[in-house]
Amino acid sequence: MQNKSTVIVTGASSGIGLALTKTFLAEGYSVVANSRKVKEAGTLTESPRLKLVSGDVADPATARDLVATAVETFGGVDVLINNAGVFVAKAFHEYTDDDYRQLLGTNVSGFFHVTQQVVRQMRQQQRGHVLTITTSLVEQPVAGVSAALTSLTKGGLNAVTKELAIEYASDGIRFNAIAPGIVDTPMHRPEQHEWLAGLHPIRRLAEVDEIADAALYLVRAQFVTGEVLHVDGGAHAGKW
Repeated sequence: MQNKSTVIVTGASSGIGLALTKTFLAEGYSVVANSRKVKEAGTLTESPRLKLVSGDVADPATARDLVATAVETFGGVDVLINNAGVFVAKAFHEYTDDDYRQLLGTNVSGFFHVTQQVVRQMRQQQRGHVLTITTSLVEQPVAGVSAALTSLTKGGLNAVTKELAIEYASDGIRFNAIAPGIVDTPMHRPEQHEWLAGLHPIRRLAEVDEIADAALYLVRAQFVTGEVLHVDGGAHAGKW
């Protein structure tokens, strides 16, 4: 299949990130895949259209490595998918300083460093698309799911997605986000699934492929920018 363009995916070694990587490869894209230990994870194998870059996105050096790999290997960066994220469910008063640093580091600093490096490259190209995975909990908190630090960090990503869509429209760069509900990934034990399904009006968990399908839509939808697309079984719509 002919190469279409180049995608950077963070948090790529499992769950949603792994599904995103496999989906875009299957669609003919070249991919630079990242996680802290993506090379050691064994879930992805390098190929002519797949390069693996291990490193913490909270480290600015990782961001530089990701963009350099994409440019040197594939000639540019067409899409960035900020998927790397940390979720810690605790009552607000029980969060520790380490919890705070971890969530802020991955969810916010990771977005900042990687997106900034990518935008610099995309401005030279005068084209590109930045897509960020957030959560529907930001707009629809759920009783029994204590996730204040997730809302604090991911809510900021929803806001900055809209701001950057306006700021860089004249440079040909689009910014969008996907706000999933609960997704069937190794993060959730099978015995939790029935209760978690009840957090959506459509009473099931999302499949990782459904998030990847939403990503493909937004990548292809050239007149869509500043959008937060909810893939959450209707959870954002209100109380049920």
